[in-house]
Amino acid sequence: MSSYYNPADLAKFGKISDWQPEMGRKFFDYYGEVFKEGALSEREKSLIALAVAHVVQCPYCIDAYTSDALQKGVDEAEMMEAVHVGAAIKGGATLVHATMMMNKAKELSM
Repeated sequence: MSSYYNPADLAKFGKISDWQPEMGRKFFDYYGEVFKEGALSEREKSLIALAVAHVVQCPYCIDAYTSDALQKGVDEAEMMEAVHVGAAIKGGATLVHATMMMNKAKELSM
C-alpha cells in the first residue's frame, strides 16, 4: 500500500532550512521557545500538540507527539482524551458555522 506520507520524511524536518536558511532558523528558534517549560509544563505542551496534530491531521506530527508525549509520561487514556477534546472543538467549530448558513438561508427566503 502506498501513501503520500513517507514516515522517513519526519526525520528530514530539519532540512526545511536547506532552501531558506534564515527563515528556517527563525522558525526553529521560535518552535524551540514555544515548547520550553513556561506557564505550561513541557508535558502539557506535548499533550496539546498531540491534540492539535489530530485536528490538523498531520501524520508526521501525530507520530512525533505520540512518541514525545509517551516519553514525557502521558498515558494512553490521557492521549485519547486529548484527541477527543480536539475532535469536540473541531466538530463544534464546524457546527457553529451553520449559523452563517442559517442566516443566509433566512435572508434569501425573505
